[in-house]
Amino acid sequence: MTMVQQAPSGGVPRGPGPGAAPGAAPRPVNTQRATRWVWALLGAIVAGAAAAGLARSFVQTTTGLWVDEIAFTGSERGRDQLEPVSHLVLSVVGVPFLVGAMVVAVAVSLLRRQWGDAARAVLIVVGANLTTQVLKELIDRPDVDGMASLANSLPSGHTTVAASVAAVALLVAPRPARPLVAILGATYTAATAVATMSLGWHRPSDVIAAIAVVTAWTLLLMVPGSGRAADGFPGTSGRVVASLLLGLVAVVGIGVGVVALVATLGSAGLAADAASVVDGVPGSALTFAYVGSAVAVVGCAAASSWAQLLARR
Repeated sequence: MTMVQQAPSGGVPRGPGPGAAPGAAPRPVNTQRATRWVWALLGAIVAGAAAAGLARSFVQTTTGLWVDEIAFTGSERGRDQLEPVSHLVLSVVGVPFLVGAMVVAVAVSLLRRQWGDAARAVLIVVGANLTTQVLKELIDRPDVDGMASLANSLPSGHTTVAASVAAVALLVAPRPARPLVAILGATYTAATAVATMSLGWHRPSDVIAAIAVVTAWTLLLMVPGSGRAADGFPGTSGRVVASLLLGLVAVVGIGVGVVALVATLGSAGLAADAASVVDGVPGSALTFAYVGSAVAVVGCAAASSWAQLLARR
C-alpha cells in the first residue's frame, strides 16, 4: 500500500513516498546537468576553431607573422632577469613527467571506480600531444626577410604538456578539490606558456594554439559524461568563487590581449616601409606587444580551466 508523506506542519501532503505508483510527481530535473553536454560540445568546437584560426592568421598571413614577430622581439627585454625562473618552470616538462601524470590520473580514476575518467585521461594526454606533434609537421612557418628563424613552431609542445596535465588533474580530482585544482592548473599552464615566450622558444600564437588544442580534446571527451547524474548539485561556494575568478581573469586577460593586438597592428602598419618591420617599431611598442600577449596567454589559460570546470559534472 502506497504511503503518503505528510508535510512537517501536518498540512498538505507533499506527495507519494518511496514505492509510489506510476503517475507520481517527477523529481526536479537539474537543468544545468541536462544542458552541460551542449556547452561542452560548443566549447570544444570554439577551441578547435580558435586553433585553426590562429594557424591561419599568424602563420599563413604576412601581417600575422609580423605581429607575432613584434611580440617575440619584445620578449628579449627582461629576459636575463626571467631566465632562471623560466628554466625552473620548464625543467619538469618532458615525456617522463607527462607519462607519470597520466599514470597517476588513471590510477586515481580506477581506485574511485571511474572507468570512463580513466579512459578520458589517457585520450586527453595522447590525443592532445599527438595532435600538437602532427600539426607541427603540417604547419610550416615561412621564412621572411628580417624575421627571426625558429625551429619551434605552432603549437607549443611544452605548453601542450602542461595544459594536458592540468586537464587530467581536474578531470580526476574529487568534487571538493576541483575549484582549487582548476585555479592551480590554469596557473601552471600560464606559467609554462609564458616561460617559453620569455626564453624566446615560442611566439604568442604557438602557446595559445596549444592551449586551444588541449581544451578542444578535453571538452570533447567530457561530452559523453556531462549529462550523467552527479553527486549533488554543483553550486558549491568554492566552485562559484573559482568560476568567477577564472572568468574574470579570462575576460580581462583576453581583453588586454585584444588591445595589444590592435596596437601592434598599428605599429606594424606604421613601419611597413621599413626593411624590417620590427626595426621601425619603437621599443615601448615592442614591450607592450610582449606584455599584452603574455597577459592574453594568462587569460586563455584561465578560460580553458573555466570551461573545463563548468563542463565537469
